[in-house]
Amino acid sequence: MVAESTASPREQAAASFDALYADLHPIGRDPATGGYHRFVYADEELTLREWFTGEARARGLDVHEDRGGNIWAWWGDPADGDAVGTGSHLDSVPQGGPYDGPLGVVSALGAVDLLRSRGVQPRRPLGLVAFADEEGGRFGVACSGSRILTGALSRERALGLTDEDGVSYGEALRRTGRDPESIGRDDEVLGALGTFVELHVEQGRGLIEHDAPLGLYTMIRPHGRYRFDLLGRADHAGATRIQDRDDPMLTQAELVLAARRAAERHGAVATVGRVLVEPNGINAIPSRVRAWLDTRADEEATVRAIVAEVRDAIGVEPFEEMWTARVDLDLDLMERLDGVLGGIPRLPSGAGHDAGIMATAGVPTAMILVRNPTGVSHSPDEHAERDDCVEGVVRLADVLEDLLR
Repeated sequence: MVAESTASPREQAAASFDALYADLHPIGRDPATGGYHRFVYADEELTLREWFTGEARARGLDVHEDRGGNIWAWWGDPADGDAVGTGSHLDSVPQGGPYDGPLGVVSALGAVDLLRSRGVQPRRPLGLVAFADEEGGRFGVACSGSRILTGALSRERALGLTDEDGVSYGEALRRTGRDPESIGRDDEVLGALGTFVELHVEQGRGLIEHDAPLGLYTMIRPHGRYRFDLLGRADHAGATRIQDRDDPMLTQAELVLAARRAAERHGAVATVGRVLVEPNGINAIPSRVRAWLDTRADEEATVRAIVAEVRDAIGVEPFEEMWTARVDLDLDLMERLDGVLGGIPRLPSGAGHDAGIMATAGVPTAMILVRNPTGVSHSPDEHAERDDCVEGVVRLADVLEDLLR
C-alpha cells in the first residue's frame, strides 16, 4: 500500500517542475554559451517531441499529432467538444533561452499532475499541446504549426519555405517520416476547442516594474517580417577604387539606420537581426546582401508606416515574408482568469505567440505570463526564478480546474 502524500500543492508542483525541467536542460544546449538551438524537425526538436510524447503517455494521456505538426495530449475525449487547451512550444531561436516556450509545456504537464493530486475529474476534455515551430527559426515564418493548423498558412506556401541549407519544409517533413501532402487546416482539432490558455515567460520588464510573479497579456502587438534584397557587384577589396564600387553593404548600413530613425519617430521598435552576404569573403566586395527587418507597434498603420519610410530611404521594395495582425485577447476569459488569479497585472505583448494565432482563428484565448527577472529573452540570459515558475504551475492548475468544471 502506497502512503498518501503529505506534500503541499506547492511542494508537489515544485517536485514535478524540477523533474521535468531536469530532462529538458541538456537538449540542444550549447555548452560554450548556455544558449539553445532547437529548430523544428531537426534532431534536438525531434528529441523534445519524443520527450513530450513520453511524458504525456506516462500520465495516461492520448497523444495525437494534428495536420500542422503540433502534438496534442488529451485528458478526456476531444470529440466531446468544448475542450480546454493549454501548452506552448518547444523550439527555439538560435542561441535562445531555456524558458521561452518550454516553460508553458512543462507547466501544463505539472498542472495535470497537480489536478490529479486534487482528485479533479474534468467535465470538459483537456488538451495539452506542444506547438511546432513557433519561433520560425528554421524556415522564417513564426508560428507555422499553429498557422497551418488554423489555415492561416497554406500548404503550398508552407511546403515552399526553405532553410539556410536549401532544405524545404516539405523535405524536412519527409525526412522525419511525415507526408507533406497531409498537412493543412485541421477542423477536427479546431472544432474540439472551446478555450485556450497559454502560459509563457515574460519577454520584457513589465512584471519587474509591477513587482509581481504573474500577469496577464491583454493583446499581441501587430508585427511583420520583411526581406530586402540589396544588389551590387562583386569585386576585389584591394584593387577596386572606392569611386568604382557598387557595394550593397552601404545600402544595408542605411537600412539599419533608417529603421532605427523610423522606429524612434513612431514610438515603436524595428530590428535588422538577420543578414546574409554574398560571397561573404573578407577581401571581396559583396554582390548581394539579404537583410530582414522585424518591426512592431501598437497599431498596424504604424508598422506599415515604418516599413514605407525604410523603403523610401533606401529605394528598395521589400518582400513581406510574414504579417501578424493585432490580436486583442478574449476579455471575458481574461476576467474569468482574473477572478481565479486575484487581480494580477495586465500587460501588452510585444512578442508573437501561438495563442495569438488561435485567437485569430476564433478560439477564446488568454495568456498567463511568468516574471523574467532579467527582462531579457531570445538570449542565454533569459531567466525565470524557480519560485515564480512553481507559482505559475499552481496557478495554471487553479485556472484549469475552474475552466474544466
